[in-house]
Amino acid sequence: MCKFLLWKTIFILPVMMLTGGTTQAGDVTIAVASNFAGPVKVIIAAFEQQTGHHVRLTLGSSGKVFAQINHGAPFDMFLSADKTKPAMLEKLGMTVPGSRFTYAIGTLALWSPQPGLVSEKADIFVNGKIRRLAIANPGLAPYGVAARQVLEELKLYHRLSARLVRGENIAQTYQFVATGNADAGFVALSQIQHAGGSRWIIPRRLYRAIKQDSVLMKAAKNNPAARAFCNFLQTEQARKIIRNFGYKTPEWPG
Repeated sequence: MCKFLLWKTIFILPVMMLTGGTTQAGDVTIAVASNFAGPVKVIIAAFEQQTGHHVRLTLGSSGKVFAQINHGAPFDMFLSADKTKPAMLEKLGMTVPGSRFTYAIGTLALWSPQPGLVSEKADIFVNGKIRRLAIANPGLAPYGVAARQVLEELKLYHRLSARLVRGENIAQTYQFVATGNADAGFVALSQIQHAGGSRWIIPRRLYRAIKQDSVLMKAAKNNPAARAFCNFLQTEQARKIIRNFGYKTPEWPG
């Protein structure tokens, strides 16, 4: 539904900016995968300024958010770190038909705050320099699934299992590395755009594309603020913000 209404955003937002936002302001509650914390906060600030609507934000692992929604959590919109969970909610009849789309395509990176520790050679995992390696929990976080895929492709997952430090989500995984509780870790490229240290942007051939889907929940069907945010997320203004944080965006959401 928000795809169908996208053209309205193009015309409504400039009018609202010129008139000072005469449309009645509303509230929208969104649950967002932890890896997308940086860009979504910038997008929310722009959305609120231009529309007058207010956004309530919850961040967490996609797996936990999915479970919360299944237990009745009152979210209007879910921005997952994968395609699977929004598709499952859609199949369960819990979403507005036609509202699901891919808003970002994530990039996985191996990062350490220590200069020179990480390189683009697989032997960095077995040369003894990385004693503890952080990954997001593959059972909860899509970026953890991607990290496991990389290690499996390199035939190293079982060999390194005793060294793995698992974060509940990608934000906690980043913290493990940033605070020295792990020597290096698989994180979202967006998290380390301005970080020092050493990094390896993982080749796409080593993991399946991290297509991140958004969906509007059925409870928000008649919430103008929720529809407006869904539309805004698809504008070129929002897509540019997303790309500035190291993500890719599809040629057209879908």
